[in-house]
Amino acid sequence: MTIRVVVADDQELVRSGFVMILDAQPDIEVVAEAGDGATAVEAVRRHAPDVALLDIRMPGTDGIEAARAICRETDCRVLVLTTFDSDEYVHDALHAGASGFLLKDVRRDDLVHAVRVVSAGDSLLSPSVARRLVEDFVRRPRQTAAPRPDRLAVLTTRERETLQLLGRGLSNAEIAAELVVSEHTVKTHVSNVLTKLGLRDRIQAVICAYETGLVTAG
Repeated sequence: MTIRVVVADDQELVRSGFVMILDAQPDIEVVAEAGDGATAVEAVRRHAPDVALLDIRMPGTDGIEAARAICRETDCRVLVLTTFDSDEYVHDALHAGASGFLLKDVRRDDLVHAVRVVSAGDSLLSPSVARRLVEDFVRRPRQTAAPRPDRLAVLTTRERETLQLLGRGLSNAEIAAELVVSEHTVKTHVSNVLTKLGLRDRIQAVICAYETGLVTAG
């Protein structure tokens, strides 16, 4: 099955480079390009791609607003391009529904891998990045609802443990070792957690773990 992708970046040379890399893959097709967020959202509506690759900083509608609209209105998965260390808005992209993060200087193979991973329904967030992003995120003052630990009442004890370990940024293999179960069992627990809590992917599960107080920063 061909993975259909929309690429959005206001820097034409950068965008063209990403397009060339992705179009060279036998299982990936770039169906549209965009130089700003509004055009990207419209392209996703028109072409119904599997993945949208969005630069976070674009004129007009930026990558965050575009990601929010795309995730709210469609089933398209979003990969955010960021400089990470200097980008103040990447935390908001978490809540917007982004399924992964890539550095702007991403290697060719890593870009291709990321698109494939996200299109398969997984999220792309290494344990170290998960901890750094989310802990920084929860320290920021935000006007949000108070933590709701009761939201976790629908989970079994083992599912709560799984969510807590997800919040710490552990991989499936690491969770399996911690709980002394198979990776297949962990995948089942993760799937149950996402379904019961109405979460899109592991990234949102990490946020949920922090917002409900199951995991605390630091």
